[in-house]
Amino acid sequence: MAYNPASTIVVVGGGQAAVELAFGLRKGGHGGRVVIISEESHPPYQRPPLSKGYLTGKVVLGDLYLRPMATYEEAKIELLLNTRVQTLDRAAQQLILDNGNSVGYDLLALTVGGRPRQLPILHQERNSTNVHYLRSIVDIDALREQARPGRRVVIIGGGYIGLEAASVAVTLGAEATVVEAMPRVLARVTAPHMSEFYESVHRSHGVRIVTGASVIAASTDDRTSEVASVTLDSGEVLETDVLVVGVGLVPNTELAEEAGLVVDGGIVVNEACQTNDPRIYAAGDCTKHPSQLHDGDLVRVESVSNAVEQGRVAARNMLGNEAVHDAVPWFWSDQYDLKLQMVGRSTNHDEIVTRGNPEEKSFSTFYLAAGRLIGADTVNRPTDFAWARRLVAKDVPVQVAALADEGVPLKSLLTYG
Repeated sequence: MAYNPASTIVVVGGGQAAVELAFGLRKGGHGGRVVIISEESHPPYQRPPLSKGYLTGKVVLGDLYLRPMATYEEAKIELLLNTRVQTLDRAAQQLILDNGNSVGYDLLALTVGGRPRQLPILHQERNSTNVHYLRSIVDIDALREQARPGRRVVIIGGGYIGLEAASVAVTLGAEATVVEAMPRVLARVTAPHMSEFYESVHRSHGVRIVTGASVIAASTDDRTSEVASVTLDSGEVLETDVLVVGVGLVPNTELAEEAGLVVDGGIVVNEACQTNDPRIYAAGDCTKHPSQLHDGDLVRVESVSNAVEQGRVAARNMLGNEAVHDAVPWFWSDQYDLKLQMVGRSTNHDEIVTRGNPEEKSFSTFYLAAGRLIGADTVNRPTDFAWARRLVAKDVPVQVAALADEGVPLKSLLTYG
């Protein structure tokens, strides 16, 4: 399909991928209409700082915005906020909006992200004012107001979001309890010793961590309609003033699925970020794409770096330039005075190597498979993280002894083999 420089390109969604894609089109010289449609009332903003600096108050609202409003006008990018796409009509190449209007497209990008996974047990309590699912500015504003000194905060979920919320809660003077269904926190994303390290850190700050436990019931205060307590499968009852739920993300695939696009736990795209409809692309948390790091299998990655890279790749391909997405994903998490940075994957490894000393709160864990570095977790070691990113991406054999030896610069391992 030949590229038309005067074509109308519409981007559905208002996150990192959407902004990278839209401005990438302008940077690449696209002269046609570019439209971003977002359900949010705010202009596109960063989500990772929400449960970190923004919740503590160290990051202010304006700092969250990915671009000043004026830049959209300067780039002639139309920004439709508070607008939801109800229907995608592929035959007519048209989007039907919730206000009754329609927008036609020549090329379309779906950067629709995801929504917090709901706990079925809290179905009737989901609208309680003290129950918080952390995904938007509105969510965090409400939580910050309630997580005051002396208040009891129960957090369901011991992943990144849950642990970040716990660290902020105790920093603000509240009491925090984390309930995790798995045997350890961060069980889905890191090795046992890293989980043990973070459990120890949180307990040293006064956080109570309950693992291998599920919430089976919730009770509501008849006077306030707020959740007053939750019951665990052990029978223990936890009284709470504030309930935070962080149990994962559900990709927003309904629009694509109803339009007949291929969906398999995410909107399926190829290396060009293109769906099974050549006029429709997708990028970000909502997508499932082939990954060489996972031997070509389709994976869905919730990562800013992945969203940014996919947005850029989609823009280049929409402009008629060949580009392939296969970047190694990376992540980060801020808890107390610790910066955890992760790259690659920590699954299906056959060897683990540690560099540094966990007792000094400065160390790195490397994951290897068949002598090659496939992933790394680093704590307060930005230099290790930077070189680990390059080592994982280069996919070269590494010397295990050198990897563990702090006297050997990681940079030197790039030339090994």
